[in-house]
Amino acid sequence: MREAGIIPDVVSYNTLISAAARKCFLSKSLDLFDEMLQRGINPDVWSYNIVMHCLFKIGKPDEANRVFMDIVLGEFRPSPATYNVMINGLCKNGYVNNALSLFRNLQRHGFVPQVLTYNALINGLCKARRMGAARSILREFREMGYEPNAITYTTVMKCCFQCSKFEEGLEVLYEMRSKGYTFDGFAYCTVVTALIKTGRIEEANEIIEQMQSNGIEPDLVSYNTLINLYCRQGRLEDALKLLDEIEKEGLECDKYTHTIIIHGLCMAGNFVGAQQHLNYMNTLGFGFNLVAVNCILDGLGKAGHIDHAMRLFEAMEVKDAFTYTILVHNLCRARRFLSASKLLVSCLKCGFKILRSTQRAVIDGLISIGFTNESRKLKSKIRLARFLH
Repeated sequence: MREAGIIPDVVSYNTLISAAARKCFLSKSLDLFDEMLQRGINPDVWSYNIVMHCLFKIGKPDEANRVFMDIVLGEFRPSPATYNVMINGLCKNGYVNNALSLFRNLQRHGFVPQVLTYNALINGLCKARRMGAARSILREFREMGYEPNAITYTTVMKCCFQCSKFEEGLEVLYEMRSKGYTFDGFAYCTVVTALIKTGRIEEANEIIEQMQSNGIEPDLVSYNTLINLYCRQGRLEDALKLLDEIEKEGLECDKYTHTIIIHGLCMAGNFVGAQQHLNYMNTLGFGFNLVAVNCILDGLGKAGHIDHAMRLFEAMEVKDAFTYTILVHNLCRARRFLSASKLLVSCLKCGFKILRSTQRAVIDGLISIGFTNESRKLKSKIRLARFLH
């Protein structure tokens, strides 16, 4: 354009800035904005909207807010998109109260929210686990004459499940179905995962069958969900067959896929198979998988092979708080409270935190076998560790 003698204008720059933002070249977007100012080209409200979006994306909400105030107090009139960017950005950066406050102020000044505005606010409230407020906004959404879309329903449904409000989540699911919305694989997997967690395996099976009958092509998340379901049902052969199917579909199993299989083998008491699959993971180049090793450790403990679990623990080069919690908990189950106490102290010295319920189990266990003095010493060490860390 420059070689042809055509001077780029604000539209040219906005196109480039927007494209860079869409490709997540956020610093490039901001550089182009600065270049535009240096060339004496006055930005418009759309330019500022993109800059706000970029600043929110790179975790600079204060700077985004300053740009927003420049728009509001300057010569520009904010567009609905400006408010949507602001509300969405505040929510995604954890400032849900500020987003809600801005939303209410705008309504008082005659702003009519769009579907996008409501979805951004509902999503923010859901991520903050403010289920009541999210449902309230959803009701208001309907009262405004809008029809929630699949994104709205899926967001609220997932939030219900995360907050352990499973019945409410299923109500949202059934309402979504009654409205004739088609599900994507993500929505199906959200429901199936929640049903599996609550032990409702038959219902989870029905949802999987619906997904397959509706012709939804499974992605890796769908396959992982299905493998998890089969493992919970003890259908390990079916779960292992799915590994072959994943490869035939041109997908690659991730660390999570293999961890589910290892957990399933542990649930079935096949610890040799679990160890072999862990070794197989290493040959695939996944490296050390602490989550999978923790699964084996927990499985051994629950099956009563506590000495085997202790040997595995000693051989582990990398441990985390879950590793210690698993073994302390299983030592308590085996009524080996002195060993549990020593391990708990070792854990606290390493700076890890163990659940208070597990700590309580060790203290109560020591008292129950007559080691009252040891329980007092352990309490003192726990208090000291809290002070130091």
